[in-house]
Parts: sequence; C-alpha cells; structure tokens
Amino acid sequence: MASHSTHFQFAIFTTILILKFSSFPTVMSATLNLDTDKQALLAIKSTFQNIRPPNPLSSWNSDQTSSPCKWVGVTCTGDGKRVVGLNLTGFLLSGSIDPHLGNLSFLNSLQLQSNQITGQIPHQITNLFRLRVLNMSFNNLQGQLPSNISNMVDLEILDLMSNRINGRLPDELSRLNKLQVLNLAQNQLYGSIPPSFGNLSSLVTINLGTNSINGPIPSQLAALQNLKHLIITINNLSGTVPPPIFNMSSLVTLALASNNLWGTFPKDIGEKLPNLLVFNFCFNKFTGTIPESLHNITKIQVIRFAHNFLEGTVPPGLEKLHNLSMYNIGYNKFVGSDTNGGLDFITSLTNSSRLAFLALDGNNFEGVIPYSIGNLSKDLSKLYMGENRFYGNIPSTIANLQGLSLLNLSDNSLSGEIPSQIGKLEKLQMLGLARNQLSGRIPTSLGDLRMLNQIDLSGNDLVGNIPTSFGNYINLLSLDLSKNKLNGSIPRATLALPGLSKILNLSNNFFSGPLPEEIGSLENVVTIDISNNHFFGNIPPSISGCKSLEALIMANNEFSGPIPRTFKDLRGLQLLDLSSNRLSGPIPKEFQQLKALQTLNLSFNDLEGIVPTELENITNLYLQGNSKLCDELNLSCAVTKTKEKVIKIVLVSVLSAVLAISIIFGTVACLMRRKSKDKPFQSSELLKGMPEMISYRELCLATQNFSSENLIGKGSFGTVYRGYLEQGTAIAVKVLNMERAGSVRSFLAECEALRNVRHRNLVKLITSCSSIDFQRKEFLALVYEFLSNGSLDSWIHKHKLHADGSGLNLIERLNIAIDVASVLDYLHNGYDVPIVHCDLKPSNIILSEEMTAKVGDFGLARLLMEGGNNQSSSISSSHVLKGSIGYLPPEYGVGRKPTTAGDVYSFGVTLMELFTGKCPTHESFSGDLNLIKWVELAYPKDMDEIMDTTLLELGSKLYYQEQEIDPTKQYDCFTDVMSVGLCCTVDSPEKRSCMKDVLLKLQMIRATLIRSPNANE
Repeated sequence: MASHSTHFQFAIFTTILILKFSSFPTVMSATLNLDTDKQALLAIKSTFQNIRPPNPLSSWNSDQTSSPCKWVGVTCTGDGKRVVGLNLTGFLLSGSIDPHLGNLSFLNSLQLQSNQITGQIPHQITNLFRLRVLNMSFNNLQGQLPSNISNMVDLEILDLMSNRINGRLPDELSRLNKLQVLNLAQNQLYGSIPPSFGNLSSLVTINLGTNSINGPIPSQLAALQNLKHLIITINNLSGTVPPPIFNMSSLVTLALASNNLWGTFPKDIGEKLPNLLVFNFCFNKFTGTIPESLHNITKIQVIRFAHNFLEGTVPPGLEKLHNLSMYNIGYNKFVGSDTNGGLDFITSLTNSSRLAFLALDGNNFEGVIPYSIGNLSKDLSKLYMGENRFYGNIPSTIANLQGLSLLNLSDNSLSGEIPSQIGKLEKLQMLGLARNQLSGRIPTSLGDLRMLNQIDLSGNDLVGNIPTSFGNYINLLSLDLSKNKLNGSIPRATLALPGLSKILNLSNNFFSGPLPEEIGSLENVVTIDISNNHFFGNIPPSISGCKSLEALIMANNEFSGPIPRTFKDLRGLQLLDLSSNRLSGPIPKEFQQLKALQTLNLSFNDLEGIVPTELENITNLYLQGNSKLCDELNLSCAVTKTKEKVIKIVLVSVLSAVLAISIIFGTVACLMRRKSKDKPFQSSELLKGMPEMISYRELCLATQNFSSENLIGKGSFGTVYRGYLEQGTAIAVKVLNMERAGSVRSFLAECEALRNVRHRNLVKLITSCSSIDFQRKEFLALVYEFLSNGSLDSWIHKHKLHADGSGLNLIERLNIAIDVASVLDYLHNGYDVPIVHCDLKPSNIILSEEMTAKVGDFGLARLLMEGGNNQSSSISSSHVLKGSIGYLPPEYGVGRKPTTAGDVYSFGVTLMELFTGKCPTHESFSGDLNLIKWVELAYPKDMDEIMDTTLLELGSKLYYQEQEIDPTKQYDCFTDVMSVGLCCTVDSPEKRSCMKDVLLKLQMIRATLIRSPNANE
C-alpha cells in the first residue's frame, strides 16, 4: 500500500513539473548547462536579421570548439560554465525574440536596446528569475507586458522605453520589490497608474512619459522615499497634483508636462523640494503665479512653465540660481514688475553662468530691453523674446552673447536701427527681427554671420540697399526681406548663394534695375518672390539655372521683352506669375513641356499671337489684359475668350444644378415606384462613360457571398468587402445599407463626384451595381480598385506596419500628405465645377502597394457653383450637417454650407494626426483643449512634446537614396509641417490657406528635407 502511495505522489510531482514547464520550449533544468546556453543563443540568432552588413553575430556559430563565452555580446561566469550577460546594444538587429531566451537561466543582465526588434516579449522571459537588468528600449516590440512578470523577483532595472507596448499598466509590477528603475516611456500604454506602485519602496526612477495614461496622479506615489525622478510627460493625466507629491524631498526631477493638470503651485515648494534639479510643467492648465520659493532652490538647473495660464510677475531670487541652464516661461500671461521698467529679472539672470536656453516669448512683457542682457551667460544658445510688447532700441550689448545660435525678437514694437554689433554673433544660425518698426539701413556687418541658415527681417521700415556682404551666406537656406522700403539693385553676390534652398523673398520693396544673370546660380531654391518692385528689362534666360524652382512670382514689376523660352528647363515649376508687367511677343509653346505647372498667370501684359492649345491643360490659367492674344482660329481676343470661359463655367454650373435636381426628383420618384413595383434603381445614366454595370450574382461570386472573411471595413452608409473578379482583378465592394436614411443620396453623390474626374490619387471607381438581391430586396453597391495597404488610419495608429515591423517614417508621411493635398487641389481647382469632399479623414485615405495615398468615400461630396454673391453654394439636395466629428470645420456647426475651405480644415486636422499620431477625438482632449490647440501650444519650440513617438525613436535613422538625413532637418521638417497644419485650421474660413498654396508649401518642405548635404558644395 505504501508502494502505491509513493508511486501516486511521484506521479503528482511529475505532473506538476510537466505543467510548470509545458510552455518552456526546450530542455529541462536537470540538463541546463553551457551547451544548452549555446543552443539557446543560436536559436536567438536564427530569428534575428542584421539590417546592414557586416553581421555583428557572425562569431556565433555551431562549431563544437566555439565557446559562447568568446562570442560578441556574451558574458559568462568566472568559471565559464554559464552565460550570465547578453548585451546586443545598437547591433541594428531586426526580427523577433526567440522563446529559447528563457533557457538562459543564469542570465542576470539582458540588454537589447537600440535595435529594430519586433513581435511580442515572449512570456518565457519570466523564467529568468535571476535577471536584474532588462533593457529592450528603442525597438519595435508590441503586445502587452508578460502577465507573470512578477516571477522576475530580482529585477532592478526594467527599461522598455520607445516601443509599441500596449495595454493597461499592470498592477503586478508592484510585486517587483527590488525594482529601482521603471522606464516604460514612449509606448502605447493606457489606463490609470495603479496606486500599488506606492509599494515599490526601492524605486529611484519612474518614467511613463509619452503614453496614453489617464486619470489622476495617485497620492500613494508620495510614499516612495527613495524616488528621485518622476517623469510622466505627454500623457492624459487630469486633475490636480496631490499635495504630498510636492513634499517629496528626495525628488531631483519632477516632469509632468503636456497633460491636463490644473491648480496652483504651493508657496513653499522650494522648501519642500530642496534637491530639485529639473522642474517641467509645460503644456498644462496651471493658474496663479510662480512661487517665489522655487527660486530658493539654488542648485536647480531646469525650470519650465511654458504654455500655461500663469500670470503676475517673475518673482525675485533668480540671481541665486547659478546652475540654471534652462528658463522657459513662454506663452503665459506674465507682465513686468513696477521697478526698473519691469524687466529687472533679466538682470538677475546674469548670475546664471550656465544658462543655455531662455524663452520669454508670448507674454505681456513691456518695456525697453535692458543693456544688462549682454551680461547673460556666454553659453546662452537660444533666446526667444518674440510676441511681447518690447519697444525702444535693440541694445548693442546683445553682441556679447557669443554663444547664440538663435535670436528671435520678432513681433514686438522695437524701433531704431539694427545694431551693427549683431554681426559679432559668429555662431548665429537663425536671426528673427520680423514685424517690428526697425528703420535705417541693414548693417553690412550682418554679412559676417557666416553660419546663418535663416534670416527674417520682413515687415519693418528698413531702407537702402541689400549689403553686398550678404554674399558671404554660404549656409543660408531662407532669406526674407519682404515688406520693407529697400531699394537699389540686387547685389550679384546675393544671387549666388549656394545653400539657398527654401525661400528668397524680396517682395513689396522698391528694388529696381534689371534682374542680374546670376539669378541662375540659385539652383537649389524652391521659391523666389520678387513681386511688387520696380525691376525692368528682359527676364534673363539664365533663370533656367534654378533647377529646383517650384514657385516663381515676378508680378507687378516693369519687365519687358519676350518671355524666355528657357523656362522649359524648370521641370518642377508649379506656379509662375508674370502678371502686371510689360512683356510682349507670343506665349512660348515650350510651356507645354512644364508638366508640373498648375498655375500660370500672364495677365495684364502686352502679349500677342495665338494661345497654344496645350495651355488648356493647366489648372489655373490667367490671360486677361492681353488684348492682342487670340484663340486658335485667330477670331476672338483673350478678353472675349475669358468672358466666354466665364459664361461656359456658369452654364456648366447651372446645367449641373438642373441635372442634380432632376436626379434627386427622379430618385424620389423611382423610390416611390420601387415600393410598389419592386424594380431596381437605375443609375446607368449617372455612370455613363464607365464600364457596364456588374450584376449582383457576379459580386456574390467575387466576395464568396459577402463572407465575413472578406470584410475589410464598415462606414456610415455601408460595408466594404474584398473580392476577386473572374479574371483575377482584386476589387473593393462598397455595399450600401439600404435601411440607412440617405444611403441612396450617398450613392448618387459618389457617382456624380467620381464619374468624370481622373487623378492618380483618387480611388478608382470601376463600376456599380443596382439590382435586387436573392431576398428580393433593393441592392446598391460601388466597385472600386482594391488597395492592398489599407487605410491611413490603420498606419497612423500602428494597427498596420511594414514587413520589418517599422511604421511610417517622416518621408513616407510627407509623401502621403503631398498625395492628398494634390488630389484636393485638383478637386477644388482642376474641374469646371469644384468638388468638395466633405468627409476627409485618415480612414478615407487608402494606401496602394507602393504606399501611394488615394482619397476615397465621396458619399458626402458636394459639387459647387458660384453664386451671384461670390459665395460658393452647394447643388446638393441636403443642407443637413454631415461628416466626422473632429474633422468638421467650426463654420459647419453654425449652418454654413460646405466649401473648399472646409476641406482645407479637414486636411489640416488630418495632417496633424498623421505626424503626431493623435486623433482629434482622443480622450485627452476636453474642454478648450483640442488637437489644433495642442499643436498650437507646442509650436514652434516644443515640437518634441507632440511628435509621433515613431519619429522620436533614437535608435532609428532616416535615409533617402542612401544618404542619412540629419536629425535637425527632420525636426525642422516636422515643425514646418505643423505650421502648414495650423494655417489650414484657423477658425475663419477666409483666412485659411487654399489647397494650392498648401500643396506648394508641402512640396517645398519635402525638397528641403531630402536635399543632399553635398548640394551646397
């Protein structure tokens, strides 16, 4: 009997062992040794691929004489019997982590950071109960944290920063009693912070920044007596900061920026947080004043209050902060004090010898900038003082700040002359003095700033010539001197700047003389605007040397002679404005070679001859004011031709309106007949010119009876299925929900919008189906080309990724934005009657296999005709507001009919979502805060606070044609794109950019981003 009992107990024990290790993929612990460690490492290697040769794991091989203790990245015990460390940091590895990792049972340090590893963290990793350091930061890992992570009882460092880990913050993490560093920043975690985290008494660092964590900050965190770094920036935290948090005397870093926190700061914060070095509360809703005691923390290094609702004055005590490196209080409601003109705190900062960043912009500071500003730190690199009420002269002592790389004093009321001493700031890269009241001549000494890449002196009262010393700007990307009173000719040296690649804007001045031949040296510039001056003489043929030119504006000058035929060499030219000059002769036929040209304005010149028929393909053509121009038969002049064109447009619009009304009444009558006679709706007239309509039976065969396996999406008016026609053509079938009110009107709108338009960035409507299904019910469907890469929405929110696990990079996003802008420009301006999409959003933008973006779903589209009051009006039968919340412009909410400006607004929102990764209906947006306001608050200094985490990954690099793109250029590109988005989403429809301008700006941004750094050599 005892023997049976012993066998039974042994069976139970064996069963327990089997159950315990059933998920463990390899050998049992009884045989684990260096050989099994070696086999585990080889299994790990088999699932990794190196992105670029040479292979860093080439030393890992199965040769029996090869010891893993000698392999790259592997550390063994002193006796060489077991592997205890694996460090593959920055090896540029892709692929997933093999579960055999769990066999390295003696491992105490695992470091895989800065690679491109994908897939989930295998749950077998929790068998590594000796592990103390786990660092997989800066990869593309997905899924949730392993559910049994608390098995790793010795874990001290858990760093998974910058991945795609999702799910709620698990309460189980609070069982890791030895944990010192918890870094889960830049992931996709959501939910609230578990109060049980307050039990992790060993914690030194908590970094949960850039996630979607919501709810309040648990007061239990204040129990962490060893905590030094509390970082929860860029999340959705709400409420006030628990008072005990401000009593955590151990804190060195307290960063809660970019949340939805409010309240005031305790007056004694400086006494309760004596060890604080970093204090970051930007982008919240705090009110009240800056606590004076904060300036008593003498060792503090970073103070950031920007973008809140703080008011009052800057408290005294700044003179005690000798270690201060950043002081950013921009975009609040601060005013100056009553003493010393209100700006005495600037003098106090002169004791901060390490100050590198000072931002006072966007406040209500008023007064004269003190001369003591020149006594600020020699390390000061960036100085933002724009958008205040500073007046008086710019103090010459500012030249003492030899470390400045950025000086922005724009949008104030500064007067007097530009101090010549600014020319001593040899490290200056950006000089912004725009929109002030500066007068006098531009100092020649500014030409000594040889590192400048951007100079903006526009909107002042400057006079005289452009200094010839401007020819020294070998690194200059953008030069804006517009809206001044400058005169004389353009120095030839200024037109030979090798680096000028963004903008040369000299418009609205008094420049005169001929345009120098040297303008052809600007082979990299994208936009030249010299309009509204007094230039005369012939346009130099050398203009053809500007090979990168996309916009050339020379209007309102006195140019004469013929239009140079060399314009044909400007292959990328999209906008050419030569209006209001004295040009003569014929229109060059060579213009037909400019395939990218979308706007050509030759109006009000003295041109003559026959208008080339090829120009009819240009979207916006303006020829009025040339009385000697005639059409092809030489029978009617351009004035008559223009009038005829207007009449034609009006007739087409009226006929379109009549047609639409007829269709609507016909539809209603047809629906009434259908109820009694059960006959299908006839849409063949609407689809005239398209292939023959497809039958219901053919669609059933193509979609396998509309099976759920082929379901690819649902919309407001129907369901979309993937299918294959008999010849193998892949299609997307949109089946309308006939029980949904407005479905027939949606069908009509889509057919009418798409039946005549053709563009590479429109989803192609192949045919339609109007029939009776097998249950004798009305059936309507639209058949489109199938695009294999799905919707843009799925890419933005990481539901869809590239084969290597990566998401959309910066260039791909920019290309997509340009694709969408291009088709909207075509819909608004390239058709006799403008078409308004009315429902533009990422889910209605589909990507082809080549990642070309195409716009679809025109179920709410409107065709517009010009009314007598110059207001665009819809010929749709419905005035009911339709569209998608978050993307609709504000004017639609007060009853205005759809306009092209509404599409521009929707595009702006989509653009912001594409580059920030945050949708406009995100739960973090409430009250007055929305996506647009969020971007606006961050622009332009804190763009890293809103950039999509994929674009922030430090371990990844961006290449174009095998050339690495500098991170600074990437950051500038993101900033410029957000500027475009903000121009699209202003509240007033009349003040929004038009799609043509938006497209031009985006193309310019892309050209600057991908331009080779060797182009300047």
